[in-house]
Amino acid sequence: MSTTFEGLGIDERLIRSTKELGYETPTAIQEQAIPVLLSGTKDFIGLAQTGTGKTAAFGLPLLHIIDAAAKYPQALIVCPTRELCLQIVKEIELFKKYITGVSVVAVYGGASIGLQIKDIKRGVQIVVATPGRLIDLIERKAINLEQIQYVVLDEADEMLNMGFKEDIEFILKNTPKRDSTWLFSATMPPEIRKVSQRYMKEPKEVTVGKVNTANKSIDHQFYVTTAMHRYETLKRIIDFNPGIYGIIFTRTKMDAQEISERLTREGYDIDALHGDLTQAQRDKVMGQFRDKSLQLLIATDVAARGIDVQGITHVINYELPDDVEVYTHRSGRTGRAGNQGICISIIHAKEMYKLNQIERINKSAFHKLDIPSGKDVCRKQFFHFMDKLLSADISHGDYETYVPMLAEKFANVDKEEVLKRVAAMEFDRFLKYYENAEDLNIRDRSKKDRERERSQGNDRVRDQGRGDSRKAYKTGGGYSRLFVNLGTKDGFYKASFLQFILDMSDLRKEVLGKIDMKDMNSWIEIEQSAAQQMIRALDGKNYKGRRIRMNDADSGGRR
Repeated sequence: MSTTFEGLGIDERLIRSTKELGYETPTAIQEQAIPVLLSGTKDFIGLAQTGTGKTAAFGLPLLHIIDAAAKYPQALIVCPTRELCLQIVKEIELFKKYITGVSVVAVYGGASIGLQIKDIKRGVQIVVATPGRLIDLIERKAINLEQIQYVVLDEADEMLNMGFKEDIEFILKNTPKRDSTWLFSATMPPEIRKVSQRYMKEPKEVTVGKVNTANKSIDHQFYVTTAMHRYETLKRIIDFNPGIYGIIFTRTKMDAQEISERLTREGYDIDALHGDLTQAQRDKVMGQFRDKSLQLLIATDVAARGIDVQGITHVINYELPDDVEVYTHRSGRTGRAGNQGICISIIHAKEMYKLNQIERINKSAFHKLDIPSGKDVCRKQFFHFMDKLLSADISHGDYETYVPMLAEKFANVDKEEVLKRVAAMEFDRFLKYYENAEDLNIRDRSKKDRERERSQGNDRVRDQGRGDSRKAYKTGGGYSRLFVNLGTKDGFYKASFLQFILDMSDLRKEVLGKIDMKDMNSWIEIEQSAAQQMIRALDGKNYKGRRIRMNDADSGGRR
């Protein structure tokens, strides 16, 4: 017999609200977390993928143990982004429908800190905050962490990737009277493990599924094409999936903007989400995506953090990420709440090793599909249109009034011709566009071609063993070596550092060579033609209050 919310021991008023919300039985993480958290005195680590019901897993116990009569912050929920902040508050508001006297407030960057301080001073028990804004409030003495009894770290691995490690440690150091710390994360990188060992006492650890294992409700697919056909392949995948509602991930904000503009010009309902948008622009794009005015959202990993939208059918990786954990987070946007989802990756033949690595670590089978032909796309669109035609609701309109006029108008036209004309109106654009569509798949090459490529690959390996001569094997000439005063002490891992410098400079990964990271500094090999663009983009900018210094490492420090 399956466990019920009543069986977990939570307040009857919370059970009433969960029933109204349609919560029949607890999810795996809720079933294992709630009984532990209800004590309020036990540290807890919950490892579970996004979309498994983590907010209820910590939100319901918090509402159960909070003292409604005490009008000061008792619980602090820290999460990586504004979107997740607002989502958590929204869910907790629904859970506490029948509990009077408990208030919850969201505090985050991009909104008036003055208004947020007023909300806190009115007397709230639960504060949901992003790390940066929380630190601002602490410095202004607008929130007293010494009164906090419960600290929840949600999506801890995301906060780590975004460089919030020091902020998290600061918060934990300055909540000396907390009764318990609850940490929720999709993955458990070593840095998070160190934080838990330093600030948590004998935590109860629960893993739902396997860490770094992709959601089993997701079908992982990939298409292999050439670099020059990547955009056309994306377009064809979208056309082959009528009714798609998804997110397309790109490496850089420049890619996101460029692809968005091209698809918009070609008639697709799409917009981009990237770091250059103001908060108002970001809110507008997300609002349109949530109400499905936009069929597709194109985003960088940094901009998409914290997005939680229900019903996403597809996630498309325009390019594979370097980090397996980033792939897990991307794919986790679909296949939620028991629904099936599809994660598609467009790759170059040389990226197969990376795909195999993700497949091995995630323990998920990836399915190679042929890029649809033009005829395949037209056929799929045609069947989709017929289904829409047959399922069209004609019950609410006074269509009977017009039937005699239609019958008279089409008296000399047979049914087959009417259907052809309807199809022509809908499909003329598709049929013309795909009439002579080329095959975008990489077909098997001759044995002679494969041997030549293998020989070239061996030459490159030999070149790498000849000191600086390894800089010559990429196209575009030699490499420059850049110095930058950012390192692992700034909260970067290699993958997050790579993403940061590419986002800042709008360059592609292909221009980079070896990256050597130390505690306080890093050295970057980059094609000479791109070196100045990267220096211009980073040198003199600020990162977490520190001025970035970047220059040519081989020029004796000259900029």
